[in-house]
Amino acid sequence: MQITARTHQLGVALLRVVVGVIFLWAGLDKLLGSGDKPWSAAYFLSKLTNGTLGWPFVTAPAQGTVFNPTHDLWVNLASNASLMSIVDVLVVFGECAIGVALIFGILTRFAAAMGTLMMLLFFFAAWDFAYGIVNQHLTYALVCATLVALGAGKYYGLDAIVGPNVGPKLRSWFFSGEAVPAAS
Repeated sequence: MQITARTHQLGVALLRVVVGVIFLWAGLDKLLGSGDKPWSAAYFLSKLTNGTLGWPFVTAPAQGTVFNPTHDLWVNLASNASLMSIVDVLVVFGECAIGVALIFGILTRFAAAMGTLMMLLFFFAAWDFAYGIVNQHLTYALVCATLVALGAGKYYGLDAIVGPNVGPKLRSWFFSGEAVPAAS
């Protein structure tokens, strides 16, 4: 897909940068932290993956009710210290790397695809339907998937500069596809 109107190209670039800032902010918050202990996903995975269901399905659930069908997977993951050390690094590095790549529009398709995957994993881990099926994780996953489809890095991003200098397969899968025609 090619977007030729300059205002639409700017809109895609702005969306890409804003989503990149959100990812980078989340990663830096975990990396730099504000508490005594370094950030870890273990607490969330072991204690906060029961999930929720909202009206009309559940109005007043009993304390400790588990709605999330993937709950046991996350709890088992949290209990494995070796795996958690890898998960913690992947989450922080992933959020920071995705954020930087989207902000600069470099390796945009790959970064946005990894953002989609990360947000879908967060969506299934949280299983939060208290306010309906659409929550922030699903929203970010859909926005990232849209950035992949649009090849958003070719609009005012470094993919427009670097992409034409790499092979077509690499450009198509990792960068933002074909070059953009002149904006009208």
